[in-house]
Amino acid sequence: MNMKFYMTPGSCTTGIHILLEEIGLVFEAYLVNLMAGDQQKAEYLAINPKGTIPTLVREDGSALTEFQSIAWWLAKTYPKRKLLPETLEDEVRVLEMMNYAVNTIHGQGFTRIFTTEKYTPNPANYEAVKAQGLEIVNKAFLIVNELLAGRDFVVNHFTIADAALFYVEFWANRIEIPLPEHCQTHYQRLLKRPAVKQVLMEEGYGSVFR
Repeated sequence: MNMKFYMTPGSCTTGIHILLEEIGLVFEAYLVNLMAGDQQKAEYLAINPKGTIPTLVREDGSALTEFQSIAWWLAKTYPKRKLLPETLEDEVRVLEMMNYAVNTIHGQGFTRIFTTEKYTPNPANYEAVKAQGLEIVNKAFLIVNELLAGRDFVVNHFTIADAALFYVEFWANRIEIPLPEHCQTHYQRLLKRPAVKQVLMEEGYGSVFR
């Protein structure tokens, strides 16, 4: 059977979608409507009890969850695509950046902006929570900006870290958070990749190319 990819357009799953296209895999895409609560429905929880996205159901029927785990598995399973670097030093740098993008920029920063209500039951505190999220995001991008200085990618070629970084850069662009110079250059460079173009068109974000 084909792999099954459970995704939400424009979410963190966009990064995994890009990796699937970079590899050239055949897979079935299933949309998870977060606003409608699809992730908490029994049929989805039977696949991913965490009720999170992304989920990748492999050909043997087993499910992988969490961005980093799926990205790592794809890179290790399809080494010819060189989604991980060859040296240990570069490999740990890739893991470092991927985890920072997912855990800090997304997990600590953007969640406060996008899902503010999870951080406080009091609507009067929403703006303060969002401001904290914005501060985390801006500080993190400044750190990433320094790491990208003089580089086209996180290391010397496109890897799973670039896919993770892309989706948070994409979010920043969508809600008009200015990216520092090197982050903006990185984002624009990835927009030119055929797999990225294809994914964004498929997910309904073709307007970014106009």
